[in-house]
Amino acid sequence: MPLPKAPTKPATLLDLDTAVLARPPRPRSRGAEAVASEPVAAEAIASDVAVLEPEVGAVNRRGAGAPSAASAGAPAPDGAALLRAPMRAGPASPKAATPRAAAPSPVVRSAVPPTTTPSMPEPRAGETQPRQPAPEPVAAHALPSAPVARGTERATPPTQRTPARTGAVSPLPVSGATGRAGRRAANEQSKLFVLDTNVLMHDPSSLFRFAEHDVFLPIITLEELDDHKKGMSEVARNARQVSRALDAMVADVEEGIEQGIPLDKLGSREATGRMFLQTQALTSSLPETLATGKADNQILGVVRALKHKYPDRQVVLVSKDINMRIKARALGLPAEDYHNDQVVDDLDMLYAGTLALPADFWDRHSKGMESWQQGGSNWYRITGPAVPGLMLNQFVYLDGEMPLAAQVKERNGKTAVLQTLRDFSHLKNAVWGVTARNREQNFALNLLMNPEIDFVTLLGQAGTGKTLLALAAGLAQTLEQKRYTEIIVTRATVPVGEDIGYLPGTEEEKMQPWMGALEDNLEVLTQGNGAGGEWGRAAATDLIRSRIKVKALSFMRGRTFMNKYLIIDEAQNLTPKQMKTLVTRAGPGTKVVCLGNIAQIDTPYLTEGSSGLTYVVDRFKGWGHAGHVTLQRGERSRLADFAADAL
Repeated sequence: MPLPKAPTKPATLLDLDTAVLARPPRPRSRGAEAVASEPVAAEAIASDVAVLEPEVGAVNRRGAGAPSAASAGAPAPDGAALLRAPMRAGPASPKAATPRAAAPSPVVRSAVPPTTTPSMPEPRAGETQPRQPAPEPVAAHALPSAPVARGTERATPPTQRTPARTGAVSPLPVSGATGRAGRRAANEQSKLFVLDTNVLMHDPSSLFRFAEHDVFLPIITLEELDDHKKGMSEVARNARQVSRALDAMVADVEEGIEQGIPLDKLGSREATGRMFLQTQALTSSLPETLATGKADNQILGVVRALKHKYPDRQVVLVSKDINMRIKARALGLPAEDYHNDQVVDDLDMLYAGTLALPADFWDRHSKGMESWQQGGSNWYRITGPAVPGLMLNQFVYLDGEMPLAAQVKERNGKTAVLQTLRDFSHLKNAVWGVTARNREQNFALNLLMNPEIDFVTLLGQAGTGKTLLALAAGLAQTLEQKRYTEIIVTRATVPVGEDIGYLPGTEEEKMQPWMGALEDNLEVLTQGNGAGGEWGRAAATDLIRSRIKVKALSFMRGRTFMNKYLIIDEAQNLTPKQMKTLVTRAGPGTKVVCLGNIAQIDTPYLTEGSSGLTYVVDRFKGWGHAGHVTLQRGERSRLADFAADAL
């Protein structure tokens, strides 16, 4: 409906404000949606424009010199159409000296600065923005005679109005695990490991070996732990230890078990994830051929249910059972072996105790080298590029025109001190009639005969002379040098094949069948002594046997050996915990010698990387009172050497 023509008497701004105040109040702006939904009085706005144009001198929309719609008597446009019509650019009218084009509203008042909404600070992660207050009305400066009532607000076009933020969540990424986005990002980075019972019984501390990842324990796992906690075996002890750790973790839980329990609650600094216990039934469809009553299949069902429940997380089954891992992969479920007990991933990286020096060793290390003689040995203080790779008590050797066989006795920064070795391959240095037949055996005898070395580990395949060298050094230091009072020999009673059952007799009589290697080596060491004839050899054998004690591994806990020479044979069959139990039995003046071949492990669930022998070799390297040598060449016989290589 067209509006009437403009009156001849110009209206004042006070009349306009009175007309505006007479209209019903509109709700305050709450964003772009509220602006679009508010009713706009188009007729009143059009009247305001028609009255103010001839008084103020608005910009001519039809070109320079064209009369306005009100002065020409043409009908005024509809108010709603005026709001929707875009502003057309054109030359400015001579009367319009004020910057009209920068005004955000069709209603132009000279010298009125544009109103700007103050910028709000960006919210922090996980917070919402506060509601922005509506801008205060700006009083007109061009017409001071017409005051504007406080609280009056002009309607502005939707394209010019600044929308208010109504508590929207900030689109910034949430740091840590605060907020839904932060939790989703944390879940994508961390994994959820479902532990099988055999992992807990193999390593009681496996709960705290998964760093920042989370651990989930099915309820059937707790049932199996309860079934295996009775007895005196290693498995029963581990099951009881896990049960005590779980009881301490679930005690005084404030947030609830279903929210997860921090793994660092008991003081573990490496574990930063959470442990979740199954608090509700988790069922998932498995193939009908899999028996639902079997514990392994129930754990597989829990893994599949967790995978469907948490699609954003990587759910992984951890088990020592090979067949269970195969079934899990057949069902499309990720499964892994427990590798945290592995000392080294590659056995080639295991510390060998020896190092071959480069051919240009003397050229690169002779500058500033010091040498002196002490105790019948030559000492060298060297500085060069090979020094940072050396370790204490490590053996270095060099072949060529200037050969060298020495042991690292000191290393301080870029300087190392080397001591030449005693040559046990010569008959004058024979140990109980035994001489070294190769370089590694010479290194081993230097460790075994050194009173400053308290812990020695010898690795090597069958026939390399490990037991013979250790027993000969023990007899020489016990009977001749009187350094030790007796020799104690023990080993893990793990059969190669089927167990023959209980054995009669005392402790030593029960251990006698396991000490066949000791008897064979004693026969070699005593057959060369022909003095006194048959009676003399018998007396020597009785004396030797009186100084050698055979002890069972089961009765070692709580004992303390003082001034003893302890030989642990077949140490590759011991777990790291059993090895710790034996080594900590050593008292003052006791020497511990560990022998074994990591290629001949008979204990279930033990591998070359998780064996107790591998464990102590890696942990004791670089200690000033420990040494290690890996024997390379077999010296038993040509048949044994060929069988070891070919078979």
